[in-house]
Amino acid sequence: MTDDFMTGGRIFAIGDIHGCYDRMRNLLDRLPYDPATDFLVFLGDYIDRGHQARQVIDLLCRLMAESDRVIALLGNHEHLLLEYHRTADQALVPFLRQMGIEDFLEEYGSPNLNGLRDLSFLPPAHRQFFHALRPYWETDRYFFAHAGFVPGEPLAGQRTEDFCETRDLFLADSSDYGKRVIFGHTPFELPFVTPNKIGIDTGAAYGNLLTAVELPALKFYHA
Repeated sequence: MTDDFMTGGRIFAIGDIHGCYDRMRNLLDRLPYDPATDFLVFLGDYIDRGHQARQVIDLLCRLMAESDRVIALLGNHEHLLLEYHRTADQALVPFLRQMGIEDFLEEYGSPNLNGLRDLSFLPPAHRQFFHALRPYWETDRYFFAHAGFVPGEPLAGQRTEDFCETRDLFLADSSDYGKRVIFGHTPFELPFVTPNKIGIDTGAAYGNLLTAVELPALKFYHA
C-alpha cells in the first residue's frame, strides 16, 4: 500500500458519519477520488445518532467490494457493539443506549437488544463488515485511527479501545510521532490541525458538516 501511495496516489479520509447517509453520499460525490490510484479511508462511527446507518453500511460494503483501496476503521460505537456481542456483559447496556443503539436496531427491524448477542438481525454482508473493521491503518507518512492512541505507549502495547476511545491525553500531546495522525471521534466545529495530527470529526450527527481531508494536499471537503 505504501508503494502505491508513493507513486502518486492520494488518500481521502472521511470523519464520523453516524448514520448520515445523505451527507456521506454528497461528500463522496464531491471528492476527486480515483479508485484506481487513490485510497479512501473511513475513520469509524458509522452507526447510531443518525437514522440512515443501514444505508451507510450498504454503501461501505459496495465500495469495499469494488476496491481493496477502501479502508474501514473501527469506531468506538462499533467496538462497543462488538464487545456486547462477544461478552453479553449487561454493564455495557447503558452505554449502548446512551449512544443510540436502539435507533440502529430499529433500522434493521430488531425490537430489542437481544439481537446484539448474535448479530442475527444483520444481513451476512453487514456482519462480515463489522467483524472486518480495522483498529488502525498506516502508510509511510500517516497513521489513521478513530480516536488516536495513548501517547508514550508502544503501538504493540495499545489496546483496541485505545485506538477507539482515547481523547484528552492524545489531544494535548504535541510529540513528534514520526507520522501525522489522522483521527475522528472528538467533534470540532472545524477540522483540528496541528503539526502532528489532524482531526476531521466535525459533528455531522449534530447538524454540522461531514468532512474529508485529501492527503498529502491537506485539502478539506465538506457536505
